[in-house]
Amino acid sequence: MKNKRIFIADDHDIVRRGICPLLEVERGWEVCGEAANGRDTVAMVSKLKPDIVILDVTMPGFGGVEITRRIKRELPKTEVLIFTAPQSESLVRQFLLAGARGLVLKGDGPDDLIPAIKALSTGQPHLGPRVSRIVLDQYVRDGNQSEQVSAGGLSPRERQIVQLLTEGLSNKEVATTLGISAKTVEAHRGSVMKKLRFKSFSELVRYAVRNDLVPG
Repeated sequence: MKNKRIFIADDHDIVRRGICPLLEVERGWEVCGEAANGRDTVAMVSKLKPDIVILDVTMPGFGGVEITRRIKRELPKTEVLIFTAPQSESLVRQFLLAGARGLVLKGDGPDDLIPAIKALSTGQPHLGPRVSRIVLDQYVRDGNQSEQVSAGGLSPRERQIVQLLTEGLSNKEVATTLGISAKTVEAHRGSVMKKLRFKSFSELVRYAVRNDLVPG
């Protein structure tokens, strides 16, 4: 069976030196390369084409999210495992959206790093215990917000206007579609934003997706 080739990207030499022995004692794994900054990581991964990249978030050069995007764009079959210090919910979300399917915090150590690599090696995603809690907490908060927003109660006409606006139609196009004036559309839009206590259109879009007014 072909060995799983693993690339380590971390700007701390002590971290790379600590990870290598852990991986090399595992049968069928080999460390094919290392890098200490973002640019070298992208260039070397492109050349070596490893099966898995263990990636720190904060390195000189490209940030971790951008590195992940570039790797997945060029090498979609290469798995990215984020191995970093505790991060915010928003950054965890960015990495998942960029294509990373493994996230482990350094504080979890080898006890979770090895299982994460094993999971990715078989095509399975893996979130470390603390990352899982971050994702779960965010999911619960989003769900609660969705319930609170839905409880605000939009009229059928308001839901119709929200749907059309979040599908990309302008106020004028919505007015033409519904046979009403653009001023009426604007008034409904303002009423919806106030009723749902939203401050930006992006919040309205997220509401529309969560409530199945537009495809996610």
